[in-house]
Amino acid sequence: MKKTVQKALAIALIAALIPGAAFAGGTKDAKATKGATVNMFQLKVEIKDALDGYAAKYTAAHPGVTVSVETLGGGADYGGALKAKAQAGQMPDIFVIEGKGGYDIWKDYIADLSDQPWVKDTDLSFKVDGKVYGFPVAIEGYGLAYNADILAKAGIDPATLTTRAAYEKAFATLEAKKAELGIDAPVAMAASVAGGMWWVAAQHNLAAYWGGGLSFTDTSVIDKALKGQLDLPRFTQYAKYLQLLFKYADKKILLNGSYDDQVGAFAQGKTAFLHQGNWVDPNLKQLGVTFKIGYAPHAFLDTPETGLYLFAPSWYCVNAKSPNAQAAKDFLTAMATTPEGADYMVNQAGMIPAFKSVTLKPAGQLSQALMAANAKGGNYGVFFGMLPDGAGQNVFGPIFDLFAQNPDNIDQFIADMQKAVAGLPKM
Repeated sequence: MKKTVQKALAIALIAALIPGAAFAGGTKDAKATKGATVNMFQLKVEIKDALDGYAAKYTAAHPGVTVSVETLGGGADYGGALKAKAQAGQMPDIFVIEGKGGYDIWKDYIADLSDQPWVKDTDLSFKVDGKVYGFPVAIEGYGLAYNADILAKAGIDPATLTTRAAYEKAFATLEAKKAELGIDAPVAMAASVAGGMWWVAAQHNLAAYWGGGLSFTDTSVIDKALKGQLDLPRFTQYAKYLQLLFKYADKKILLNGSYDDQVGAFAQGKTAFLHQGNWVDPNLKQLGVTFKIGYAPHAFLDTPETGLYLFAPSWYCVNAKSPNAQAAKDFLTAMATTPEGADYMVNQAGMIPAFKSVTLKPAGQLSQALMAANAKGGNYGVFFGMLPDGAGQNVFGPIFDLFAQNPDNIDQFIADMQKAVAGLPKM
C-alpha cells in the first residue's frame, strides 16, 4: 500500500488531466438521469462550502438533475445520523464510510462501482474481494503542524523533532518563552467528547500507536488489538508522548475547545503547534495565515521517527437501492474526470485528489508538506478504519478525555486502555 499511495501522489503531479465528460456550458453526462435528485450526506465540515458550491455548479450544468448536499461532521455522530436516516426511509443516494467497519454495517446498501470510469485512475478505491465499493474522497495526512517563525525565534529546529525526548525539550523551551514569543501555549490540541473533538486524540493521535515507526502496511499492532491485546511497552511510550501534548496544550482548547478554537489559536500565532491534518489548509487560508508552516513527525518512540501519516480517510458510496443510483454515479464520475471536478477538489476544497490524472497542485502549505513527505518516503499507515464501528468515539474517546483532564494520571490511562482493548473482540 505504501508504494501505491506514493505512486498515486507522484503521478498526480506530472500526469495530464483526462478530458472527461463535458461539464461547463450545461452539457449533460450521457448516463445522467433526467428528473433525478441526488441527496449526498457527508461528514467533512471543512469542505462544506466548496462541496456545496460544486454541487450547485453541477446542478446548473445538468438540466433535470439536482444535487443536494447535507453535511454533518466535526465530531458529530455521523454513523448514528445515517442509521436514523435509514430507519426513517431517507437513506441518501451518496454517503460516506471510513473503512471496513462502515462497510460491514452498510454493505446491503452499497453499490458495486467496479465498472466506473474513474476506477482505473486511482489506487485507493475501497475494495472488498476485488470489487470496488468506495470512491476515495481524498488523500489526507498529518503530523504535528508547526509555525516555523515561532520555532525559529525560540531556537528550535523542527528537523530535530524525531524523538519524544526532543519534543519534551522543545515544549519546555516554548513554555519558558511564552511571554517573549507571544503565545498562550506550545500546542493547540482538542480532546473533548462533549465538544465533539474526541477524534483529534482518540482517533488521529492514537493512530501513532497503531502504525508509528512501522512499515507503511504493517498492521501487526492493531491486529493484536482486535484480538484484545495491548502491546504494553510500546503503548507506554506512546502514552508518555500523549502526556506531553496534553501537559503543554492550551487547557481551554484541550478540554472545552471547538475545531474553530483549535485552528484559530494556531492561525493567530497563539500556539507553536497544531494537532491537525492537511484538511485545515482552507481554514488557514480563510483566516489569513501568511507565516511558514510545516509538519514534524508524531515521534513518540525513543528511537527516531521521521515519517508522516498518509491515508485515504473515507470513501463515497452509492446507495444501490436508490432509483437515483445512476445519477449519483455520474456525479462522482464528473468529480473525478473533469477539469471542474479537479478544480473543486484541489483549488476549492484544498484536497489532494486520489486520481492519478489530476495535475493541479494544492496551494495549502500542509498539503504541500504532505506531498514532499510522500516523495521522500518512509511514512506511516493509518489504520483506525479497521476498528469496530464506534470504537473511537464511544470507547477510546472518553478515556482520552479523562486523561486530558488529568495528564499526571498516566497509569490510570494505560489501565483504562488495556481494559478497552481487551473488549474490542466483543464489539
